[in-house]
Amino acid sequence: MEQTPHKSGFVSIVGKPNVGKSTLMNQLVEENLSIITSKAQTTRHRIQGIISGDDFQIVYSDTPGIIKPLYKLHESMMSFVSESLEDADVILFVTDIFEKHDEGEVVERLARMDVPIIVLINKIDLVKEQEDVVQKIEYWNKILSPKEIIPISALEKFNLERIILSIKELLPEHPAYYPKDQLTTLPERFFASEIIREKILKTYKKEVPYSCDVIISVFKDEGKIIHICGDILVERDSQKGILIGKAGAALKKIGTEARKDMEEFFKTKVFLELFVKVEPDWRKKENKLKQLGYIR
Repeated sequence: MEQTPHKSGFVSIVGKPNVGKSTLMNQLVEENLSIITSKAQTTRHRIQGIISGDDFQIVYSDTPGIIKPLYKLHESMMSFVSESLEDADVILFVTDIFEKHDEGEVVERLARMDVPIIVLINKIDLVKEQEDVVQKIEYWNKILSPKEIIPISALEKFNLERIILSIKELLPEHPAYYPKDQLTTLPERFFASEIIREKILKTYKKEVPYSCDVIISVFKDEGKIIHICGDILVERDSQKGILIGKAGAALKKIGTEARKDMEEFFKTKVFLELFVKVEPDWRKKENKLKQLGYIR
């Protein structure tokens, strides 16, 4: 009996901010690896999630939303997008039903690439007129000539199976790149810092969340409990005061919510300590961006 050839490859999820890339990634790997908020620039790193079967392995990359860089941090974020495109075997270009077709920069780059592209038109559960979907499909066929265009709802899991089948068709024959039980390429410390950052993004408004990042200074797995210390970086003393809140109430709320999510993610008890540190202009400093993992 002829054996089914094994397929493996890297699948990059790219698009503008807030089109649903992280929601899609989490649904595809069936784990909450990427944090999700309604704010743009929630995803700052390239987050890889791995899904494996008997005859395939798909290594997905969730990437930051494509923006014009204002800081050294933004440049590093866009370098993650470029990196993911360079080693992609398949590209999932995510747009949504409300997009105004202003993805110019990324579209120009995708049009020059010799990699199969699947266009995903997200949020179709919110469509009022079916004609809107038809027009989007016609537009993207003309602009990108992709292998396929799939209307989806990442939130409602609509057409996810069709995406996976299309990816498997396009993947090259190759042995698995990672052990079949491996879920991601990133360390546990990374996910602890992202969970804290998600709570900051969801709790605070305006500039404060964008001026923050998190360094995990201690991550000690003691068997029945994980001891974690996190340093929240801010750029100004005023931001530090806002994060801590009156009598430390705001920081305590962040810590409580983050700890609950960590216990669910790590499947064990977590002891979490949070500290706020002022690091002026950290988004522009190369050494600090290296410490935070934005520059390798």
